[in-house]
Amino acid sequence: MSDRVVVIGGGFSGLAAAAHLAKAGRRVTLLEKNDDLGGRARVLREAGFLFDRGPSWYWMPDVFEEFFAHFGHHPSDLYQLERLDPSYSVYFGPQQRMDVPATMEGLRRLFEELEPGSAVRLDRFLEQARRKYELAMGGMVQKPGLSPLELIEPRAVAGMLRMSVFGSFSAHVRKYFKHPKLISLLEFPVLFLGATPQDTPALFSLMNHADMALGTWYPMGGMGRVVEAMAEVAREQGAEIVTGVAVRELVVEHGRVTRVVTDGVDIASDQVVAAADYHHVEQSLLRNGSRSYSSSYWEERTLAPSVLMFYIGVGRRLKNVQHHMLFFDEDLGPHAQEIYKDPQWPSRPLFYASCTSVTDPSVAPEGMENLVILIPIAPGLDDAEAIREHYYHLVLDRMERLIGEEIRPHVVHRSSCSVSDLIQDVNAFKGNAYGLANTLRQTAFLRPSIRSRKLDNLYFAGQFTVPGPGVPPALISGGIVARQLLKDHSR
Repeated sequence: MSDRVVVIGGGFSGLAAAAHLAKAGRRVTLLEKNDDLGGRARVLREAGFLFDRGPSWYWMPDVFEEFFAHFGHHPSDLYQLERLDPSYSVYFGPQQRMDVPATMEGLRRLFEELEPGSAVRLDRFLEQARRKYELAMGGMVQKPGLSPLELIEPRAVAGMLRMSVFGSFSAHVRKYFKHPKLISLLEFPVLFLGATPQDTPALFSLMNHADMALGTWYPMGGMGRVVEAMAEVAREQGAEIVTGVAVRELVVEHGRVTRVVTDGVDIASDQVVAAADYHHVEQSLLRNGSRSYSSSYWEERTLAPSVLMFYIGVGRRLKNVQHHMLFFDEDLGPHAQEIYKDPQWPSRPLFYASCTSVTDPSVAPEGMENLVILIPIAPGLDDAEAIREHYYHLVLDRMERLIGEEIRPHVVHRSSCSVSDLIQDVNAFKGNAYGLANTLRQTAFLRPSIRSRKLDNLYFAGQFTVPGPGVPPALISGGIVARQLLKDHSR
């Protein structure tokens, strides 16, 4: 048995898989089509500003600690973390800003002010969320998703029977709270999972534990510092990382991938981990007889949203911005309908903005701010420049009104990213930003398999497979696929 493993894709899941496999003694070559690593989490450097192109929330710090500990490191060895307080701010309208405290005492006070008696209910809600989190992270999330029998173990079954797991997350929240602002606050984290709160299993109240108990953190220098740290660790283990090389085909012989064809040179492979977009690998790099899923299968999947993002350099300091800002001054219902049920450009979108220069002066020239705005949208939309221009002014009209401060007259840099850019940059299916939605019908063994059904040496990692969308799940996914590959192909 030879030991050459080719990893396709240099995002979080690909880097994690490469590090684990190299530590296990495999000869690992990671191929990344872009000139820089990170996938959707690459950074943009323009006019002295540094922007996180994609992920900007650092949640679930225990997942990062566990990953780096496997290689003898702690995140603090590799980058500086700051806990944000407030964790983030929510705008419900003019003069209606809610700063979400980092402390439990502050959270209980906030809830009690809005809904008397809710602080005690918050304690009960978060206690169940903690148990769900520990149940999931203690085993369920680490499963390879190859069989429903993985979920049938005494501890998991007993835990699920004691807690609200399979019902609607939205209904679960409303059992505890009535105030619309508190409901919006608690429903917000599941939007990262790529589905509406009504279509998300109640299991995922575990995200409220991640949000409120574990906290919101920021790696100084941006999320790109985490990517750099992971690449450093992978190289320490002996992995070879090659950027600027696009994979064009996976050559199959006798039911195995034998060669990875790139623009430059063909690479012989004993095993392949595809940590690029699952649909792209299946439909574009493999010939028809080697695919596990049909084109109709993919068309029937519920994708997580795409995005329209603006990267804005502001030539002065802003007085009224926070590190993370959520603009919930419009109703989520119509926006969700326009993403999931009747795909179209949203009429009155909710949106998110970050200004990391509030915390980190290194990401902008002195006396300036870096501002990123994100609008969730349906995948597959036409994102022509005229449409982007319309939404730039639509959201900034609202943002300027809500924060009480002008931004546009002081803009010195502006660029954007949306559906067509994600297709071009990371081969994203329909320009999705978060992979496959984590609905009840697309959870655990119901997600696309980490192991090819047709080829015995091809594996998949990332946001389309287990455990699901988001940065920590992508990190975990790389570890899951590495363990499964080593189990299936032990020397």
